[in-house]
Amino acid sequence: MNTKHFIFIAISFFFVSFTTLTTDKPKTSPQTDDCISCHESITPGIVSDWRTSLHSINSFAMATLKPELEKRVSSTDVPKNLKEVVVGCYECHSLNAEKHKDNFEHFGYKINIVVSPNDCNTCHKTEVTEYQKSKKAHALDILRKNPVYSALVNTTLGVKEFADNKIIPKDASHFTQNETCYGCHGTEIKVTGKIKVSTDLGDIEVPKLSDWPNQGVGRINPDGSYGSCTACHPRHSFSIEIARQPQTCEQCHLEPDVPAYNIYEESKHGNIFETMREKWNWEEVPWKLGIDFKTPTCAACHNSLLVDGQGEIISKRSHDFGSRLWVRVFGLIYSHPQPKNGKTYEIKNQDELPLPTTFNNIKADKYLISKDEQNLRKSNMMKLCSSCHGTNWVTSYFEKMDNTLMETDKMVETATNLISYAWNKKLADKTNPFDESLEQMWVQQWLFYANSVRYASAMSGPDYAAFKNGWWYLTKNISDMHQLIKQLEKEK
Repeated sequence: MNTKHFIFIAISFFFVSFTTLTTDKPKTSPQTDDCISCHESITPGIVSDWRTSLHSINSFAMATLKPELEKRVSSTDVPKNLKEVVVGCYECHSLNAEKHKDNFEHFGYKINIVVSPNDCNTCHKTEVTEYQKSKKAHALDILRKNPVYSALVNTTLGVKEFADNKIIPKDASHFTQNETCYGCHGTEIKVTGKIKVSTDLGDIEVPKLSDWPNQGVGRINPDGSYGSCTACHPRHSFSIEIARQPQTCEQCHLEPDVPAYNIYEESKHGNIFETMREKWNWEEVPWKLGIDFKTPTCAACHNSLLVDGQGEIISKRSHDFGSRLWVRVFGLIYSHPQPKNGKTYEIKNQDELPLPTTFNNIKADKYLISKDEQNLRKSNMMKLCSSCHGTNWVTSYFEKMDNTLMETDKMVETATNLISYAWNKKLADKTNPFDESLEQMWVQQWLFYANSVRYASAMSGPDYAAFKNGWWYLTKNISDMHQLIKQLEKEK
């Protein structure tokens, strides 16, 4: 070996070693080191949680070196100062300071209290863009800007008093709103002033936030962005394992109105999950069906990147959680094709009501996906199911579900005809369609009972289709409505 050859090998070895060293072990920034030096004693749980995260051991530069399907970042570039350091406290809490009304001076640094999707967008551009199209991102506005939902929320919440033989409703406090409907749908976080917080280092002045804390999926943040990534990827671990577990979806998707998790627990899929979950690989990207996990979870069906044992894509990743669905099971008031975008409060039916169907179930097609798009999405979902099930099983399963949607819609139509009859006969006052007993029975028909049967059909939960808010109650409720109408007619 000549001298030149030796020098070349030595330089190459040094370069590879240096690259490996700097790539495998990126450092924290000086700013994040400063954050940790205090918060390790003030909020040790936060720091400990962050140390378990991929953020704490990876830089953006490292993340972009992974093969395409293994990447967990989708942006092509980030500011120079973020590329080579781990994603630490300062890297997230200092972004887009000029847009954050919650930004404040903190020991020489300008810090945002709330990390928003617009901040996550720095590294996760595709995921944030997809999410912004979803119904989840607009969940708060769906409640506030759709007068039907607003009336339902306002009528349901708030203290009711009894005086002069009347029930007197009071407006719900924002605390009640925030821990009920807005707990899942989100709140609008505003800066209302400043407060002093006592710490071991002395008093610190920080922005005072209204309607906080909140992690609702449609939260409106102090920078004006919509959504909360931490609703599924909780801070500060931002764990993909947690996001993939059905219990994360359980936070909001529970009986009686959205009984998805309860039905999943009852289903054969849920039975296998409960038995085998400890043996699954929850963190692999992409997620290999039959190898990393054995049966679907919420994430597997709705948004995860799935591949087969040979690495062939079965389903692409999506953070628009309705993009794989052809039908909206959660009907207001009937089941219907998925909306074209997440701003469902913009929908108007033929009667100029903010509903996707009329009372006699004529669809507002202008705002809903086309028949071709429905068929494409349904075909793709059937393909996913066919990864584990035979063709006849899958075809029959979806045929059964189609029939369930049709029959539950007919049962909702019967209840709707009953309430319409009562309104026409002045047996109920439709000024507020949610405040009288007969009207609340009508709401239960489509919001609780029909939904229970539909979700049970989609996810194999026979008890929820039959007796647990299922067909028994669909039938009983119609009988009870009819009996109450006859009683009101006698009293009139």
